[in-house]
Amino acid sequence: MADPSDPDRVEPDSGRVLLRMDDPFPNHNGGALAFGPDGFLYVSTGDGGGAGDPLDSGRRLDTLLAKVLRLDVDDEDPGLPYAIPADNPFVDRPEARAEIWLTGLRNPWRMRFDPATGDLWMGDVGQSEREEIDRAPAGVGGLDFGWNIMEGAVCYEAETCDQDGLTLPVTDYGQDEGCAVTGGAVYRGTDQPALAGMYVFSDYCSGRIWVVDAGIEGRQEPIVVMDSGRTISAIAPGPDGELYATDLGTGELLRIIGRAG
Repeated sequence: MADPSDPDRVEPDSGRVLLRMDDPFPNHNGGALAFGPDGFLYVSTGDGGGAGDPLDSGRRLDTLLAKVLRLDVDDEDPGLPYAIPADNPFVDRPEARAEIWLTGLRNPWRMRFDPATGDLWMGDVGQSEREEIDRAPAGVGGLDFGWNIMEGAVCYEAETCDQDGLTLPVTDYGQDEGCAVTGGAVYRGTDQPALAGMYVFSDYCSGRIWVVDAGIEGRQEPIVVMDSGRTISAIAPGPDGELYATDLGTGELLRIIGRAG
């Protein structure tokens, strides 16, 4: 909560726990919180850890793992410190957790809404072959991004690769180009016209930075724009609309600049 005497400060003792969930392994903990254009809080969660999703979290609707959740933190339902939006896609299914908005994700590391369209963009870390970028169109819940049937745009287990009803990634790349995708943001600023309308993202291991055109529907090949040599852990717009990145290795905050040609 904001300090009433200073709206730019947060009261340090005002925190409260909204949600807890079992997480049996130390990895795949997700990596994003974002308020959507609808005012609801979106929460990304990993599949719980282990290799290959041993809990089958990506395929199950009775767990909050391997999902994007959608919560109303301005209200409360009975027995909950939050409310569940009435139009969440699984509210009428008794076997499902009503908080779920999107499913079939392995470890969604960073997600951002496009301020121009309301589309939700996510970087989902792969298992051993592919890293992927996913997009959920504005206001569309209930999408299944395929884990652990798919890893990126390829079959993870070929003998059970039924892609019916799955939403495949906008783009993906092999782990010869990196090892852990860092989701980014669509550039809607004014100072970098070469990046206008581009979704900019990186890889934590290689530091490579790619773009895809946010205005194009369907799959695209990512375009490499820089080998930064950095350990990029996040990319996000600042209040000025310009894009900034964090380097976990050096502790530096970096500004991303695009130049035509």
